[in-house]
Amino acid sequence: MLAAEAARLAALEVLCPKSALDADGPYPTLAGHKVFDSRLVGIDDLDPTAKFTPVLALFTADSAAVMRGEAASFDDAEATSTLEIIAELAVASTDEAGEPFADAMPADDWDARLVLAALCGQVRRLLQYDERGWLFRRFVRRVVRVTEETFAIPQLGARWHRVTMRFELSLPDDVFVDAAGMPEPLKTLAALLPSGSPARNKLTVLAAHFNAVTRTPLAGVDFADPALDVGLTANME
Repeated sequence: MLAAEAARLAALEVLCPKSALDADGPYPTLAGHKVFDSRLVGIDDLDPTAKFTPVLALFTADSAAVMRGEAASFDDAEATSTLEIIAELAVASTDEAGEPFADAMPADDWDARLVLAALCGQVRRLLQYDERGWLFRRFVRRVVRVTEETFAIPQLGARWHRVTMRFELSLPDDVFVDAAGMPEPLKTLAALLPSGSPARNKLTVLAAHFNAVTRTPLAGVDFADPALDVGLTANME
């Protein structure tokens, strides 16, 4: 659903503004510029000089549009989506073959846990409270529920400094019209994103693939019943 994509892309701009990228800071979270859209952190994203690298990764977990009731019109739907934001303190690790990869830091450092908690708090504050989060809230009716789950295997007593934040969102539904161009709400988002933003550039390209809808003209309406020789025919030409 386009509304879910709009919410995620707006959140991405809030958590890592293009203006901060252009000026190399200041950034609104401890993750700095390491905020990724629909991908996890890679080994090349890590800071080799740091004990760990705070990172954020945004994903659209699910989306749906449900009619408001049995008598609802075709365009009267309640849209929902789950925005997942994975916050973690990433470190370099190696697999069985000795190949390096990025993984979450094992949860054996209470000080690091506080850093991770602060990062999660920054995310919630920006998206739900801070004035800088207006772009995200522009495309979200309300945040219904927020949950945070620490990555762990309790049976093995293993935990990592990775938290999956799930924002359950109520959204306005997608709006489709006959005119060519990107449907709402992505059309409005593209106009609000800063010039040169990768998301804005991509949306501009994709908008060209939404052609105008050509409808067959209505020739008339026939209420006649030939069998009974009664009725009414309205010629629209």
